[in-house]
Amino acid sequence: MTTAAPPSEIADEALAVLRELTGRPDAVFREGQDDAVSALVERSERALVVQRTGWGKSAVYFVSTALLRRRGKGPTLLVSPLLALMRDQVTAAARAGIRAVEISSANMTEWDDIAARLAADDVDVLLVSPERLTNPRFREEQLPGLVARCGLVVVDEAHCVSDWGHDFRPDYRRIRDLLGTLPAGTPVLATTATANERVVADVAEQLGAGGVGVTTVRGPLSRDSLRLGVLRLPSDRARLAWLAAHVGDLPGSGIVYTLTVAAAEETARLLRDAGHEVRAYTGRLDDADRKDAEEALRTNEVKALVATSALGMGFDKPDLGFVVHLGAPSSPVSYYQQVGRAGRAVEHADVLLLPGPEDLAIWQWFATSSMPREDHAAAVLTAMADGKAWSVARLETVADVRRSRLELLLKVLAVDGAVERVQGGWRSTGQPWVYDADRYARVTRTREAEQRSMIAYARPVDEAMCRMAFLQEALDDPTAAPCGRCDVCAGPWYSADVPEAAAEAASAALDRPGVELAPRAQWPTGADRLGVDVKGKIAPGEQIEPGRAVARLTDLGWGQRLRTLLGDDGIGGVVDLEAPSIEEDPDAAFDVPVQRSVSDLPPDDELIRACARVLASWDWKERPGAVVAIPSRRRPRLVTGLAQGLARLGRLPYLGELTLQHGGPTGQPGGNSAFRLAAVWDRLVVGPDLRDRLAEAGSAPVLLVDDLADSRWTMTVAGRELRRAGATAVLPFALALTA
Repeated sequence: MTTAAPPSEIADEALAVLRELTGRPDAVFREGQDDAVSALVERSERALVVQRTGWGKSAVYFVSTALLRRRGKGPTLLVSPLLALMRDQVTAAARAGIRAVEISSANMTEWDDIAARLAADDVDVLLVSPERLTNPRFREEQLPGLVARCGLVVVDEAHCVSDWGHDFRPDYRRIRDLLGTLPAGTPVLATTATANERVVADVAEQLGAGGVGVTTVRGPLSRDSLRLGVLRLPSDRARLAWLAAHVGDLPGSGIVYTLTVAAAEETARLLRDAGHEVRAYTGRLDDADRKDAEEALRTNEVKALVATSALGMGFDKPDLGFVVHLGAPSSPVSYYQQVGRAGRAVEHADVLLLPGPEDLAIWQWFATSSMPREDHAAAVLTAMADGKAWSVARLETVADVRRSRLELLLKVLAVDGAVERVQGGWRSTGQPWVYDADRYARVTRTREAEQRSMIAYARPVDEAMCRMAFLQEALDDPTAAPCGRCDVCAGPWYSADVPEAAAEAASAALDRPGVELAPRAQWPTGADRLGVDVKGKIAPGEQIEPGRAVARLTDLGWGQRLRTLLGDDGIGGVVDLEAPSIEEDPDAAFDVPVQRSVSDLPPDDELIRACARVLASWDWKERPGAVVAIPSRRRPRLVTGLAQGLARLGRLPYLGELTLQHGGPTGQPGGNSAFRLAAVWDRLVVGPDLRDRLAEAGSAPVLLVDDLADSRWTMTVAGRELRRAGATAVLPFALALTA
């Protein structure tokens, strides 16, 4: 929809600026662009633009910036969510003759020069991330002056403002506070390509806080260049084999999305082995490697980047020829956002989804990890009631929550006004705070509905509706209609053939077990505040050696098998993996218990053979001379059977297991280092019999066996006890790592 606007008095000037910035004398505004420019420049209003990717939202704020600068206004402040997006916007601005700079963690050495340029009015657009608004130095030194003199504020990817948006970010909620500090009459533009009516209403309400009028410009979201399809294959092997066999047939260069970092790295490795020029792109890459990978795809040096959602809103390649998903995103809205990268400047682009049985478990894990818990918030606020600055490391000793989730919690508390970021960490503001259980329950229900909708999107061709119309309806686009191009409308355009050679290669890659288990080298900060009197580096005589595991639970291949075997530990436990088939009953998959009972069976021959392959490829300094098990209360037959089986396989003495003391380790996987260490400290000991058998075994290293390594503190403490009891070295071995 587009709200009615009076004829613009600056239409001719705006058109001239557009042609000047694009370098095209025949350039014209797309429908709605001139309305938005007029609202910002002529009437100093606030505008929300909801348009498909490629419509030209950046043209609105570049033209508006140029016109406002001509009228003596200050620079535009553009809040952008990703470094990659900032880089592309800075480059696009330069092509348009707009002087744009960014302030981010990637260019801290340039901040002083940028401040000088701002003071000299030598900047047209300043790009910052929403997280920068919480930075004490930026907030105190730069933000007040910018707010006082900026000519335009732009909120890019504005769906992030809303709880209901597919990519909600707590720091985006600070923008409402920022808008409240702007001088009267400062125009504001919010843009997004992925917002349904609920998100549009929420964002518009936040933009219009204080009674300011908001012009909404919304257009049709159908993408005529995209040909959508869903290919359902029976296993991860078949999906990887299909990709290895057919990625070369896809047009141009593109993106292969995966749901986890491990899957991205594993898939990229398999495709390279199959002769395809691809690279993995994940959040683990440093900024320089990300830039290099982006440029390689942009210049068609690679066929594809195999990426997680880290390559999302920020990447701009108008001629991207395809997007393939190995595993489905958790909502049609986020899926539309990702596939919208393709086909912006080409007539045809192929979009294919290859859903997997593990998708639902991964969705649920991410959903639960993004929600702050009331008990964690209470612990943090109680500790911070002293009014002093607390570092994140110190706060880890008051709440048993991993650092990433703790930092998310602090952002939520900061946005709600309960804490503030200061030099040295975080400090309580003294303002009362109440856990909004109703709000989080509503968000949870919305997320579950989105997941059901994504399952419906991925139905087989003979059961589905037009793929593009489905996505449009999910975004409340009233123009939704059959596209005539997708596999539902025109029949499958892709081959479902999985060549035998490709299937064998994929099976060989996925059946190749073995990942490194890195040893802990340092005790966690603040452990002494939890009753564990250690600090600094772990003494060399108490350390364990680098170890091995069969797989990570997030891996394809063996990762999936181990998720089933280990049940409700790690990522495998967030949903019942034996739930009703989503093909048979999509809704039933959401009506299962959160946890399942733990089966405890001895390891089968296939698992023992996989472990043997890991041991055979282990480049240890010295072969182990004996095997010891970590006692398990949950899976004693599995762990003991595994340790005994490995001992028989290697013709090594099995010395038994450590002794549980004080009831054994406490807690569950998923907490932070300080709490996980405290949960096992003094609870695993070397009993007299095991000590005697260690002495009899001689000086060779000990292979220490467990089922799951999460924080690695159980292995570390158990290994320390063995070292103190006389073991010259300890080689840790686990079936699975949680990450």
